[in-house]
Amino acid sequence: MDTTPSEPEQSQQPTATAPTESIENASQLTPSGKGKKPHLSRKEAREARKANNTRRGTRPERSERADGEADEGERERSEPRLPKRQCALLLGFCGSGYSGMQFQPHSKTIEGTFFDALVRAGAVSQDNADSISKVNFSRAARTDAGVHAAGNLVSMKLITSIPGVPDIVARINQELPPEIRLWGFERVLKSFNARSTCDSRKYTYYFPSYLLIPPKPGSGQHKILSEHQAGSTSESTPNTDPLSHPFWKDIPAESPKDEDLSRKRDFRASQDAVEQLRATVKKYEGSHKFHNFTVGREYNDRSCVRVMKKIEIAEPVVRGSTEWIAVMFHGQSFMLHQRKMMAALVLSCRTNTPPQVIEELYGPRMAFVPKMPALGLLLEYPIFDSYNKRVKDASSKLKSTDPDYRYPIDFEVYREKIDAFKQEHIYSRMRSIEEQGAVFDAWIRSVDAYGGNDLLYLNPRGVIPDIAIIKRGEKRINPFREKKRFDATTFPAGTDVGKLMANEEEKDVEEDLEEEGDRKLDKKRLAEMEG
Repeated sequence: MDTTPSEPEQSQQPTATAPTESIENASQLTPSGKGKKPHLSRKEAREARKANNTRRGTRPERSERADGEADEGERERSEPRLPKRQCALLLGFCGSGYSGMQFQPHSKTIEGTFFDALVRAGAVSQDNADSISKVNFSRAARTDAGVHAAGNLVSMKLITSIPGVPDIVARINQELPPEIRLWGFERVLKSFNARSTCDSRKYTYYFPSYLLIPPKPGSGQHKILSEHQAGSTSESTPNTDPLSHPFWKDIPAESPKDEDLSRKRDFRASQDAVEQLRATVKKYEGSHKFHNFTVGREYNDRSCVRVMKKIEIAEPVVRGSTEWIAVMFHGQSFMLHQRKMMAALVLSCRTNTPPQVIEELYGPRMAFVPKMPALGLLLEYPIFDSYNKRVKDASSKLKSTDPDYRYPIDFEVYREKIDAFKQEHIYSRMRSIEEQGAVFDAWIRSVDAYGGNDLLYLNPRGVIPDIAIIKRGEKRINPFREKKRFDATTFPAGTDVGKLMANEEEKDVEEDLEEEGDRKLDKKRLAEMEG
């Protein structure tokens, strides 16, 4: 959501550590593990740099080739070079089981799997199979581990005419697993770059409507919010309990969570509750400083200014026994952990906090906003309106058979296939995991168990109190700590997701995201992780 075009990627290859810090050289460190880096000769350094810029394992090194195998020059002379064209490839994927979109060495990623399929199909030559940088590979939107995309786009130089292959899209899909699909491709202008040419992106977040039920009476969150509200009530504030709700009437504080969950799944949001969501989400539209909705960013950091074009909240829909609400975000670009925007929306509405609180979070004061579970996030597709207008004007006087004619980029052409894919591979999986493991219920109970000060901006005035402000360098008392299991959208085979989520005493790896972000993510790395 930058006011300027998205920052271009410095390199299409993932950032690698310096060769002298590689695993292979770890044994040469001093006993403390922090000693001087080992000295490398120029030849060794050159070979290490080459290794870091290569997709290892895709092509044997010369020393590893069997006797009699042609060297690179011989192979180039024996195999005809097929012409490559700059293309935009439109794809969709279910991110479960993958370490995100972006290629990472030694990890299963969407890009790695997709690129390997292109090589096997013959759309990328063997000479270029060891590096995505050789084909000018770029992505329109990066997705985190496990996050799905009904539509995403990569640009690259592609072999579009393969001898003996009448349908290149079908051939590539044969090499892809069913959870990754290539919808089609378009020839594009030579200057086209998936990231820098992209105008905006659409995401959808799905959540069960029972998250709008206020904190359970007797929970840590109910107690701390009630105490703070009682102490801050003024004459202008109605003398009513904003946390009261008929859902909890006659339900004892010690009622089992399984019984509570069964009742939650029967819950249906009122029209007033949906309208409150719509009123609050309007505060996101326009240009704002989103420093409190990410990590490692300061208020005066210009990259925190993002533009949200439009946000829509659909009418609730019942799937199975649970009612779901969809929120569609259309933004120029998004910062890391955009799920914080959803958390601020849901938590403020369930506590009857006025929409003004969103504007407060744009201000210079720093506050903690948790993330919603990753399970509900879906990239709909990137948008290229400016490029489409340009090619429309340029092609207006040309015939479609002209080699310089260019078609616009339009995911809606594949709407029927995309919708079928979403139902089979994304929505059904999402609902199945929620039905089995109650991920959203576990998350909201983890929020309600918190009795500290970090969320005290959830109050009838919608103002961040001094006690909830985070100050750099000052240690917070009882800070909110998030559990990494809510970042997962898939679980190992045989995992009892319900048992995993129900075990509140499980020793999760916990992290204070504000501190963790400052410590590990520099600005360049943050820019690479945004989309």
